[in-house]
Amino acid sequence: MMPPLELLDFLRKEDGFLITTHINPDGDGLGSAIALSMSLQGFGKKTVLLCKDPVPHQYRFLPGHEGFHTFDNVKDFENIILVDCNDIDRITTDKSQISNLKFQISAVIDHHESERPFGDIRWVMPDSAATGLMIYHLIKELGIKITEDMAVNLYAAIAVDTGNFRYENTTSGVLRAASDLIEAGAKPHVIYRWLFEAWSEGRFDLFMRVLNTLEREDGTAIVKVTRRMFEETSTSPDDTEHFVEFPRIMKDVQVSVLFREIDDTHYKISLRSKDDINVARIAEAFGGGGHKNAAGCRIKADFETAKKEILTQVKRFYMSDTA
Repeated sequence: MMPPLELLDFLRKEDGFLITTHINPDGDGLGSAIALSMSLQGFGKKTVLLCKDPVPHQYRFLPGHEGFHTFDNVKDFENIILVDCNDIDRITTDKSQISNLKFQISAVIDHHESERPFGDIRWVMPDSAATGLMIYHLIKELGIKITEDMAVNLYAAIAVDTGNFRYENTTSGVLRAASDLIEAGAKPHVIYRWLFEAWSEGRFDLFMRVLNTLEREDGTAIVKVTRRMFEETSTSPDDTEHFVEFPRIMKDVQVSVLFREIDDTHYKISLRSKDDINVARIAEAFGGGGHKNAAGCRIKADFETAKKEILTQVKRFYMSDTA
């Protein structure tokens, strides 16, 4: 996996990098951004980490997670790098915050299938299992030694987006990179526990309530989380991460969908699929995007209408993908 020469030259010659990731950050976006920042600082560069939302509890074991700034206190940067997203509109929902960002050169490092035109320099690889894997190869190509802290962040990033190396995107190259990161100091059992075995009692209660909403139709499983569930369990949207993946455990489920209520007529949709069913195309039909087997979007409609619209698109693409 060879990074573009233009990107390598940019990182070597320029300075003052604002490194940011998407709203509602996950382990790939956070770990990738932190590791890139650490590597460039080791190269003698000045970096600033930016994330609109707080780092979720399950990722606060990542070395350097406390280094993220908010839009209110970001200053002193010349260039911007988007990590794990390729659309500047994905880093905040406040358009004024974007317009206040002034930079000379913009770069994108991402692996999402749904592309946007942002970025003077673009390295977008939909076939990469994780952005963290791309950052791993970038750091290696820059000739920077991977420290233990970088290794923890990169291993966590890759583990999140491969489902701890269980998903279809787990390749021999992914496992070789993971092995190298373990050699550099990442401890798989510690990282696994933080990522997948550190739920609060409230989160577990929320999970059981969500499972009780399960509906199935023609190979599609649907679950829902409401604002009331969050209130009654003292949880937040961050606590629903990975919930959408559990219905896929059932043998006959090919597509899993999680509806998260934003208000009475607005839902955030998460989609997961098996094998060759491309849920990114389903998400794109509603203005969203993502990967072939993991994507998301938003729908402004009541639940029954939103569910019907999603099922219509699932059947449309499921039939074409399996024809």
